Amino acid sequence: MTATPELRFTVNALPTDQELVLKVIPMPADCNANGDIFGGWVMAQVDLAGAVLPARYVNGRLATVAVNEFVFKQPVKVGDILSFFSSIARIGNTSITVKVEVFAERFTLQGTYLKVTEAMVTYVAIDAQGKPRHIQRKDN
Repeated sequence: MTATPELRFTVNALPTDQELVLKVIPMPADCNANGDIFGGWVMAQVDLAGAVLPARYVNGRLATVAVNEFVFKQPVKVGDILSFFSSIARIGNTSITVKVEVFAERFTLQGTYLKVTEAMVTYVAIDAQGKPRHIQRKDN
């Protein structure tokens, strides 16, 4: 029996060097005409997941200013359990760039994970008027 191409890209464990910031299951209403999940729906979830760590760091409002990179590696299916992991890649004077990786646990392949998406997203800290504000660096 030959393994499906998808199985070649599965892993048995999720990342331990990044923080799990979101888990979600896409539903039929999130599908495109091909029966896969809309790329735009995935992008919206990545934007939400990517904002978690910067929001903690800047302790205030922020806005998405750039999607530096976005790669759809595999289609997302209805019923997949999606796990969004993120880590801070760069902290600037007013902005923070975050790496987000998305893994799917297929309904039919419980216990194995497939990286379906990865992205680099930049957020800017903003004040009450929506203007960029300086990020106070934290010692870690």
